[in-house]
Amino acid sequence: MKYGIWLSWNNQEEGFELPILPREIGPSINGDGTGHDVFGLGKINVIKDRGLAEYTIESIFPAQPYPFITASIVLQPREYVDYILKWWETKRPIRFVYVGSTMEINTPASVEGFEWKEVAGSPGDIQFSLKLKEYRFYAARRVQVAQQQDGAPAIQKEGPKRPDDREPSKTYTLTAGDNLWKVAQKVLGDGSRWREIQRLNGLTDAQLKSLPVGLTLKLPEQGGAAYA
Repeated sequence: MKYGIWLSWNNQEEGFELPILPREIGPSINGDGTGHDVFGLGKINVIKDRGLAEYTIESIFPAQPYPFITASIVLQPREYVDYILKWWETKRPIRFVYVGSTMEINTPASVEGFEWKEVAGSPGDIQFSLKLKEYRFYAARRVQVAQQQDGAPAIQKEGPKRPDDREPSKTYTLTAGDNLWKVAQKVLGDGSRWREIQRLNGLTDAQLKSLPVGLTLKLPEQGGAAYA
């Protein structure tokens, strides 16, 4: 099994493997409990959902062919810096993948901090510290406005959906009668997102008029337009 750390952006449109693994890596997760003073009991703690995991990666982007480099493809040190800064400026999550001997991580993440500097005594090497935070995709929920008997509006929220732990499909194969609007409506639940599918698959407007049956399309994340 190959151990390593991979960072990518926009559904792996761009990405790289870190050339040198850090000395240590692991999640930092804080609880979100709230303390209260209760008469007769004193201080109590109300346990809530766990916080988002945070990761700090410290290593170097090498300019020399060190024997401890683990990546099969090594970029110039400044290229790694430029990629991370570019992704950070888009305000969209990246994909963080780590495969180790006892732990695996595969999660969308936001860039929370990035520091880098040239290492003294090693011309061209860049030492860096990258801080990531687990990202959760989300989408707005629909509400319906109904009239009460007195004429006042009443907002009815959608009930919670049944949990579905299946991995969302990332591709769709066209069948007879399909078009991108139908695919977006069927798979993503929103026909207006057909343009996202068009852009993701690099289809021209002319190609949309004669999509072949059996064509496999890549799909964006179901939770929103941004995907990692």
